[in-house]
Amino acid sequence: MSDIVKDAYKNYLHQLQVHPLRTKAITAGVLAGCSDATAQKLSGIKKLQFRRLLLIMLYGFAYGGPFGHFLHKLMDYVFKGKQDKQTIAKKVLVEQLTSSPWNNLFFMMYYGLVIEGRGWSFVKNKVQKDFPSVQLAAWKFWPIVGWVNYQYMPLQFRVVFHSFVASCWGIFLNLKARSVAVKKA
Repeated sequence: MSDIVKDAYKNYLHQLQVHPLRTKAITAGVLAGCSDATAQKLSGIKKLQFRRLLLIMLYGFAYGGPFGHFLHKLMDYVFKGKQDKQTIAKKVLVEQLTSSPWNNLFFMMYYGLVIEGRGWSFVKNKVQKDFPSVQLAAWKFWPIVGWVNYQYMPLQFRVVFHSFVASCWGIFLNLKARSVAVKKA
């Protein structure tokens, strides 16, 4: 069994080197799908909602992986690959003030418009109501992840690491939402 895992890991690393964008996009899509399937089961959904699962995977594949790929390449270009603590702090700050709000806003709109199939007016009102608390929660958690990512992860693993943490974060948020709903019932 360990030879199979070693070979799979070796092949994955090779794909990450030869086809980084494609590999990161597929990884982000698969991890997003695993996160959603886990969240659905843990939140008490009896029958897996495949449409929702596929749309979440599409989001990870078409947006999450590619966005992260180009963001980290841009950050390394802008900061010239520097790894000192001051540069890492600047990278985390730039990421938290630009891509973090954008990604949360974009996901909330995607979820409302595409996954839930709601109208623009409803989604706009929901985003106006919920975005500030979502972004504040993100600012309590993601800067630590960003620091670890920039400090310890090589460039080719940053999107993979971020996608993995995002899949865990997605499960947490889903369960948090459920616990709030249960308390109100």
